[in-house]
Amino acid sequence: MPQAILFDMDSTIITWENSPVKAWGFICQRYAPEVAGLAPEVLQKAIRTVADWFWSDPARHQSGRLDLNQTRRDIVRMALARLNIDNPEFADKVADAYSADRDQTAAVLPEAFAVLEDLRRRDFQLALITNGEADVQRAKIVKFNLAPFFHNILIEGEFGCGKPDKRVFRYTMEKLKVKPAEAWMVGDDLEYDIAPCRALGIYSLWVNPRGDGSLAADGIKPDKVIRSISEIPGLL
Repeated sequence: MPQAILFDMDSTIITWENSPVKAWGFICQRYAPEVAGLAPEVLQKAIRTVADWFWSDPARHQSGRLDLNQTRRDIVRMALARLNIDNPEFADKVADAYSADRDQTAAVLPEAFAVLEDLRRRDFQLALITNGEADVQRAKIVKFNLAPFFHNILIEGEFGCGKPDKRVFRYTMEKLKVKPAEAWMVGDDLEYDIAPCRALGIYSLWVNPRGDGSLAADGIKPDKVIRSISEIPGLL
């Protein structure tokens, strides 16, 4: 049994009303008609192609998530360029609409508060480790009043580096005064949440809502696959 449980935040504790694909679909349906001859599905496909390319590179991923709103603007501008459309104002309008939608539709998973309250009552040390820019991530924590549940919170933009850098996990364990064998990590991303913890000897729980058992191309294997964090109390 662990003495400490480390949690990812986005898509583990916080969720969104629509998936990114659906959200971009709605945005493209709304704004594509403003440009003559631009079909919503063509715009969405171009955005998806550029986004997949951008986020596939670890260096771009790191810099991009630290200024997410601007990164989305850049991605939409590049998508329009692929379509031979030079309209940065329109690109920024589309990207900002998507960013606003993500801000407005974010919510804590229905089961999250009950799980966190249960774990606190049972005297587990809890930590939150989240990538992203300081202001944006801290604002979510404040908005949803998550801070009281955690003994330590590490935000990439405040700490200076983020997952999968092992320093964030080592620092968190030092703050909680636990060893790797005494900690569990809970997260939805195999590469950023699970792989570094497996290497450090931290027991890893991969949150996979689909429950399809699919693994990353690199063969990253979590210690346990769960469909929701609501399963955690039953494992303890």
